[in-house]
Amino acid sequence: MPRPVDTRRRQALLDAAVDYVVEHGLGGLSLRPLAAALGTDAPVLLHHFGSKDNLLVLLLNRVRDRLRTLARSGSGDDPTAGLGAVWRWTSDPRHEALFRLFFEAYGLALQHPDRYGEFLDHVVDDWIDELTPAVGADRATLAVAAVRGLLLDLLTTGDRDRVDAAERLLLSLLHPA
Repeated sequence: MPRPVDTRRRQALLDAAVDYVVEHGLGGLSLRPLAAALGTDAPVLLHHFGSKDNLLVLLLNRVRDRLRTLARSGSGDDPTAGLGAVWRWTSDPRHEALFRLFFEAYGLALQHPDRYGEFLDHVVDDWIDELTPAVGADRATLAVAAVRGLLLDLLTTGDRDRVDAAERLLLSLLHPA
């Protein structure tokens, strides 16, 4: 009889694996180097996660959850304030690797929706659902698309002044004075 999965250990391994892929990316991810970096071995990862694909799905969802937690922590009762807090945090150069990973994961999920459909099911809807009560569905959709585009622009060009100005304009459009 297989031994049961220790859920606390599984969560700790998953959090450490997210930290690893933030630093190293998803491209070419292999279980052996990941396991070695986590102080374990590949069979232990397979015991806890079942397969590499299942681990990847959980990694993608954990990244998404970390971003949503961040948005809520800065928002109080105003989701658009949370959007401003998210922008300040996401555009901080110290978090660039996390967002490079986010966009890498997004691309992977778009290429393989059969394997990563759960990520795609939530990556847009979660944010729109969060913002819609405060600004309506149309503005929430604009906000999600614009922030992702601005992040891609910032990661690509590094033109912080221009992109920050565009983010301030976006917030003013969401909540006109």
